[in-house]
Amino acid sequence: MRPLHRRFPAPHCSQVCRLRQCYFASFVLVFMVLSQTDLAEAMQVVDLRSPHSFLGDPSGKEYFISNVNGEPDARDNNGFITKLDAEGKVVNLKFVQGGGEVTLHAPKGMALVNHTLYVADLDTLRAFDQKTGRPVLTLSLAPRSKASSGKPVSLVDVAWDGQRFLYISDSTNNSIYRVDPDQQYAVSLLVHDDRLAGPSGLAVHPKSGHIIAVSWEKGKILEITPEGALTELVSNGFFTGRFQNLSGVDFDRWGNMYVSDQTKGKIWRMTPNQRFHVIAEYLPSPADIGIDRGNNLILVPYQYADAAEMNGLEAPAGSRSKGQKRTLADYGFVPPPPKPQPEGATKK
Repeated sequence: MRPLHRRFPAPHCSQVCRLRQCYFASFVLVFMVLSQTDLAEAMQVVDLRSPHSFLGDPSGKEYFISNVNGEPDARDNNGFITKLDAEGKVVNLKFVQGGGEVTLHAPKGMALVNHTLYVADLDTLRAFDQKTGRPVLTLSLAPRSKASSGKPVSLVDVAWDGQRFLYISDSTNNSIYRVDPDQQYAVSLLVHDDRLAGPSGLAVHPKSGHIIAVSWEKGKILEITPEGALTELVSNGFFTGRFQNLSGVDFDRWGNMYVSDQTKGKIWRMTPNQRFHVIAEYLPSPADIGIDRGNNLILVPYQYADAAEMNGLEAPAGSRSKGQKRTLADYGFVPPPPKPQPEGATKK
């Protein structure tokens, strides 16, 4: 299957540029498509409103996108969640919508557990039925935060460890909470540490079970054990600034880590041996990315472009001999097509 070349709108500071309205020829996103996938081309989703998080059902049959729809800290009750089918087509643009019996201000990170969709919404963890969209849980973390010290709780992402616990990042208080659904959603403080530097996206390592957090303020990647011990995996050096504002993090089926830098417009892949490769750049504000491991797809919401995209990922080159050199194609890039020859040119 051939690689995809997609053009996206350049973000504007003063106004939001819609994906279908503005194409900027210099900004090109290139992803390598896995040969096994059935997705023939990149699927684009439009008509969104400040999309923050893009999540796939592990079954590969449904996808969800959270839409802040306004200021990220406003209690305006106009946030909504978009539902897509297995092909990436919109089934219901406002599957869950703030208003009436539903409260949803500025939905950000999400996690799907046993047909329940958990959503981080300002200082509250909300949950909705995956099939009907009806609210099933409202859990305020504001009065339970011992680390807030008077500061408002600002929840950004939710991750599930695949067994029992939910983990939630609080960017304002440099904290990560643990929620136990089996104990009537008891909340405990897993870690409070200034080294978290505005924790944004969360993911659970598929092999170690450790929590991976990315820092919005200082561009760090951190690892937290289930007991709360924190280690800095990657941080910017004094003379180098690889990352700026990291928003999302997730893993593929082979254990590669993907992080999105919303300000620099890049998506990075870190291999298990901690080698970094840029797989996409010049993107309009990539936010909380997700990985569909079953279909080997990357799910990218473009917060300031009111759009999102599903695209294929590159599979590791396991059949290459040791002496064979890697090419740019191994890192998600392909050379541009050859220039057409002028009319009347003689072929050699």
